[in-house]
Amino acid sequence: MANPIEQFQIKPIVDLQVAGVNVSFTNSAVMMVVTVVLITAFLTVSVRSRALVPGRWQSMAEVFYEFIANMLRDNVGSEGRKYFPFVFSLFMFVLFGNLLGLLPGAFTFTSQIVVTFVMAAVVFVGVTVIGFVRHGLHFLRFFFPHGAPLATAVILVPIELISYLSRPISLSVRLFANMTAGHIILTILGGFVVSLGAFYLVPGVIPFAFLSAVALLEFGIALLQAYVFTALTCIYLHDAIHMH
Repeated sequence: MANPIEQFQIKPIVDLQVAGVNVSFTNSAVMMVVTVVLITAFLTVSVRSRALVPGRWQSMAEVFYEFIANMLRDNVGSEGRKYFPFVFSLFMFVLFGNLLGLLPGAFTFTSQIVVTFVMAAVVFVGVTVIGFVRHGLHFLRFFFPHGAPLATAVILVPIELISYLSRPISLSVRLFANMTAGHIILTILGGFVVSLGAFYLVPGVIPFAFLSAVALLEFGIALLQAYVFTALTCIYLHDAIHMH
């Protein structure tokens, strides 16, 4: 049976050293580049015709567009329109990364905590900057709920501050943990299918059935986690723009 952890190992494709720092081009970087190229190709081909009656590809692109536009409008309001390009790009990057990782032999870069944390940190820093730019120092009132007694500030401010600072951690760990756990289960069940089905047909059917069900579930999780990551980003944007 294959080692279920081995699939998450980052391996250098092109060894590069700059000033003693390892900046090698890895399998994770390859999949990120492939993801960006595929997203660009998908959207370019989809909107090339700009037909009044959309075809299959244009319809899929419009579904993604409307989905993110509605999410921004529902969670942020009309003021969230200017942030649509970033939120849409984030959603597509996470979605394609999750789905491509399900292909045999592919590397799932969203299962790497360093990747998900960097994305979450970009969101966290971005919404924090937006909050201070829009509200100035008044944004600090975000850490003390409006209408709360002043005497409770000693308790509420640390709680709100810790909750706010933990956002990039929870956002990144949620995506990383779900993708990692799903791929480990798929690898283990796949090993059972090979070891049992290779010798006995009937015993191999049971793990294959479970494998198929888990693979379908993992596909749904890939879609769901892209949605959750983007939805939480929209909620954080709402907090930065509208405060509590």
